Amino acid sequence: MGTDVLDRPEVETVTEEATRVDPPWNVLLYNDDFHSFDEVILQVQKATGISLERAVEITLEAHTQGRAVCFTGPLERCEHVAVVLRQIELTVEIEKAA
Repeated sequence: MGTDVLDRPEVETVTEEATRVDPPWNVLLYNDDFHSFDEVILQVQKATGISLERAVEITLEAHTQGRAVCFTGPLERCEHVAVVLRQIELTVEIEKAA
């Protein structure tokens, strides 16, 4: 019987910094007096992929409260959502979620 030697698998060292998860971010949609409700609702749906009902709620909240959180997630995804909303010149801001 021969003595086969198994290769040791490469082990990746994970630092504490690498395991830290960044907090989620919010995309804030501000009230808009230049577009119709339907335009804003459709753009929110296009940007976020949420249901019509939820897009209506967010649009109404932005209209009545001055702003609404329309998306929460990783920064890169929030940046994409903001770009889509800005395509029709909606006012948006990205902030760290509390």
